[in-house]
Amino acid sequence: MSAVLNDKALPRQTAAPARRVVTNSLEPRWVRYALITVALLFLALFLFVPLVAVFAEALKKGWEVYVEAIIDPDAISAIKLTLIAAAISVPLNLVFGVAAAWAIAKFEFKGKSILLTLIDLPFSVSPVIAGLMYVLLFGVEGWFGPWLAEHDIKILFAVPGIVLATVFITFPFVARELIPLMQQQGTEEEEAALVLGASGWSTFWRVTLPNIKWGLLYGVILCNARAMGEFGAVSVVSGHIRGETNTMPLQVEILYNEYNFTAAFAIASLLALLALVTLAIKSFIEWRLHAARKASTDTPTH
Repeated sequence: MSAVLNDKALPRQTAAPARRVVTNSLEPRWVRYALITVALLFLALFLFVPLVAVFAEALKKGWEVYVEAIIDPDAISAIKLTLIAAAISVPLNLVFGVAAAWAIAKFEFKGKSILLTLIDLPFSVSPVIAGLMYVLLFGVEGWFGPWLAEHDIKILFAVPGIVLATVFITFPFVARELIPLMQQQGTEEEEAALVLGASGWSTFWRVTLPNIKWGLLYGVILCNARAMGEFGAVSVVSGHIRGETNTMPLQVEILYNEYNFTAAFAIASLLALLALVTLAIKSFIEWRLHAARKASTDTPTH
């Protein structure tokens, strides 16, 4: 019977590509060229031209002025603070994302929909509102403000507040990338490993993690890029203290408001380079993730 089923399935597998080819051939050539032209013009106008303008303005007065703007003590402080915020928030979001995705994709429990809603909360709340939430919690007149002042603990206008705001804004990225991937993979491999006597941790390290490694790396890259480029929430909780609580985006704003355009664009060019590197890595991971998903779907089941 399996041979009969396979013979019946073969015409359907070959018929679908044939229908796609016929459908594509019915589209007028000028429609395809027009759509491609519109897409290229849109990219050139809203992506490539601003990107070229950033580097052109940054290098307008030569390499020496550019390097001086980068090695300025305030700029170095902003770069360090940005790296510190990303170095703390990304690992925390990685752990949370894996745990949340594993719980949502592999188990059924009460409150699952609520957890999904909370994960999407930073996508629906303005970053400025998120910063104001921390002000209401940790400000002088906030819920915990008097207790923090009494114990000489600084959250707002200091590194902890910047890290907290960054963590809140970026925590959905890893989880939201892993949840559909782990749901698609199902639980069969983990169940087989447990039946064969593997422990929970061994199952995670040997079965789950290898299956999600490209999706996990993809989420981490997006999380890191957002952490370094976050402006709204960090702007509210930082206090804009030059050389202490300014991240790279805040330093760009201050320099631009002071009409120090070359220095502002120099710092902005570092963020632009980060975006380009992130885009390249993201494209590579997307390719590997697509290949991994295709291989998993093409694997015959017995």
